[in-house]
This record gives sequence, structure tokens and C-alpha cells, in this order.
Amino acid sequence: MTRIAILGGGITGLAAALAALDSGAASGIDPEVHLWEASDRIGGKIATSPFAGLPAVDEGPDAFLVRMPAAVELAQRTGLGDALTSPTGARAAVWHDGLHSLPSDIVLGVPAGVGSFARSGLLSWRGKARAGLEPLLPPTDHGDSIGRLVRARFGDEVHDRLVDALVGSIYATDTDRASLAAVPQLRALADRHRSLLLGGRSARAAAPPASGPIFAAPLAGVGALVEATAQHAADRGVKIHTGRPATLVEPAGTGGWLIDGEHADAVVFATPAPVTAALLDGIVDDTSALRAIDAADIIMVRIAVRSSAAAQRVIRGRSGYLVPKSRQRLVTAVSFASQKWAHLRPDDGVEVMRVSLGRDGLPTAGIGEREAVDAVRAEVRDHLDLGPSDLAIEAAAVTRWTAAFPQYRPGHLQRVARIEDELPPAVAVAGASYHGIGIPACIASARRAAERVIAGSVS
Repeated sequence: MTRIAILGGGITGLAAALAALDSGAASGIDPEVHLWEASDRIGGKIATSPFAGLPAVDEGPDAFLVRMPAAVELAQRTGLGDALTSPTGARAAVWHDGLHSLPSDIVLGVPAGVGSFARSGLLSWRGKARAGLEPLLPPTDHGDSIGRLVRARFGDEVHDRLVDALVGSIYATDTDRASLAAVPQLRALADRHRSLLLGGRSARAAAPPASGPIFAAPLAGVGALVEATAQHAADRGVKIHTGRPATLVEPAGTGGWLIDGEHADAVVFATPAPVTAALLDGIVDDTSALRAIDAADIIMVRIAVRSSAAAQRVIRGRSGYLVPKSRQRLVTAVSFASQKWAHLRPDDGVEVMRVSLGRDGLPTAGIGEREAVDAVRAEVRDHLDLGPSDLAIEAAAVTRWTAAFPQYRPGHLQRVARIEDELPPAVAVAGASYHGIGIPACIASARRAAERVIAGSVS
């Protein structure tokens, strides 16, 4: 029997285990699949737990994109299709000396029109005038850098207050050091159009009318997707081993691989790049490209606050806000979870918020739990222009995510391609370190990896 080892028990590893069974069946084999997870829990950077009287509030990601269907398909497959919900119509904002609603005519922060963009108080008139020159500018040599492209096309204000605030929040990154090619929507605009503004306007005009929500999540939190996937995998015969780190992967003399002495015909490394690099030392000649993939730490602070009428006036109807790099101290983004999700409302006058601290270039390693909560208390009150009695914290929980967000530096996709070219046919890498950050991207990466190793093991 073909034996497949999946190393890593996050959503990528779990999805890879299911995909290995599917791909094996399509190839006429019935593989024996073992999943190894080093920690005592599955889920990786996904975690959901009770908080402030609510049964489930996410400690990590709280939603996934619907237009990238892999996560929705996995939810439906594992029995969660009827348990999905979507955010309310609350709108996001950017804080820059006050809260400003995100303009509606943008593509990942890039202006794609002039209406709401021109009316927004987020940019100065000088910034708007500079951005308005963009359609007249010659083509830009962006060097695979988001920041280099946007600064050259629209100026520093658009970059700082829109693109870096939005994209930087999604990826916990510094967009001056981030790969443009790793953000397909922006790369497509840059490749196809001299003017990003005109290209964005054309793309929005050509897009079909929105026919549903942009994001979705299980009512019981994103952790429910991990649990349902693990249960579905186990029901199909996948052996899930927690508390079992892999320390040595080496070729077996009779073919295949030995993982700490146990044989496998194929291996999927659903592990972060540094872990994968250490394990691949005995398989590939050069792991320097893997070791070059950095990752940013973040801290997620969940708070329940008793908000005054003044606070409610500021918060109501908003899903949260982003803080531009130029204005950041420790807080980078705030989600008003009770406004964003209708089911996260403990009782009248209480608001649950999820506050992110840290990003690439803004380290959090030396910040203790009390310091994190104190920073949240002070900065959120300052951002919302509220006094101590207007935003009284009744409960707080701190989750530290080490190396949570891989950083895609310029040239990232080429480095990943070189890594994959050096791998033997029945070995693959999958996950956020390589092919895209976000739950749908990780699931899609897992499927490709499983298909590769199944094909390699039967060839």
C-alpha cells in the first residue's frame, strides 16, 4: 500500500490529507495517509475559544474569501455548508487623525475611480492632486515591489494611507518590501495597464455585479472548519498524530523516505519554511531559498468593553479600522467584531473587539500580555477620541502568534519555483510560506501538493 506522510496539522496539512485520498482514488490507489503534528493541537494559526460569555470568538483569522472557493468547498464537504455566515454591512475605516471610511472605488487600496476617493477626508488636497496625475505618467519599473509601484504612480499619501494600510494589514507586511507578483489583483493591473487608475476602473466596470458576500465563516468560528476537516479526514481513515514532531527525513534505501525511521512513499511538507528547510537538508542540496523566507510575529488581543453612548456613536456601523504605518505605535488594526458579525453581540452596551499588534518591521517579541492590553486600551481610546469611562475593558485575552505571517519579498515566486524544481517527484511543499496567505490559498496549495506526490509515487 502507498503510504503518504503529511507533516504539519494546520488547515494546509488537513486539506492535503483529504486531497491525497482523492488524488489516490483518481489514480487507482488507496493510499494510507498519516498526518504528523508537532504540537498537542491541530489547527496551526487557526484557533477559536470561548470569550466574554460567547461560545466561540476567533483568536486568529475570522473569515475566508468566498471568491476563492477552496474554503467554502471544504466547509460544504465537511458538513458546515449550512453553518456559514457572512459579515454585516458594517464598513471599514482608516484612522489618520480621525476615522475615515475606506473609499468605495479602490482595488486593494489602489484608486480605481475619482468619486469617493476625491470626497474622502483621508487624503490631503495635495495628496489627491498628486494621485490625480497618475493617468498621465509613463510606465513604471516597479521591480516587483508594491511600494515602489504605488509610490511612483500615486505618491506617498495613497501608498501610506490606503495601499499599505490595507494590504499591509491583510498580510502583516511592509509593502515597501513586499512582492507585487504575490498579490495577483495588483500584479494584473500593473501588467495589463500603464495607468493603474484607468485599469482599475475598467476592471471594475467589466466585473459582473456582486451577487453575494465577499467573506464567510462558520458560526462557531473558523476553528470549526479545522475540527470538521479533521473529523472528516479521520472518518476516511487518515491517521492523525499530535505531539509528534518530525526531526529527520532521509531517503530510504529501498525507495521512498524515512521520517524518524518510519517509511513513507511520499511526503508533503505542510510546515513553515524554516521547519521545512531543516527537514529537507538531507534531501536537497541547497535550502537557502527556504531559509530566506521571513515571517512576522503578531499579537491578537480580544477585549470586551462596556461602551458609552459616545463610544457607540463612533463604533456603530463600522466593522473596524486600519492604522497606517506612519501613525502606528503598536496597534495595526482593530476589528469591531460585534459590529462585523451579528452573532457576536453578548448584550446591549458590550462590544467585542479584536485588536492586532505588530507586523513586518514592528516586532512584538518583547511585549508582555499586560503591556499588550495596556497598549490596546490607550491606543484605541486615542484613535476613537474617547475617555476612560467611554471604553471600559471588562475582559481581555491575549494570543501570541509567532512567525504567523510569511513575508513575500520581491522575487518570492521565483524563489518558490526554484525550491519546487529541486524537490524529488514524491515530495512537495504546501502552505502560507509558499503559495499565498489566507485559508483558501492554503487549501489550494495543499491540493496541488497532494496531486504532485500521488503522481510521483505511482510513476
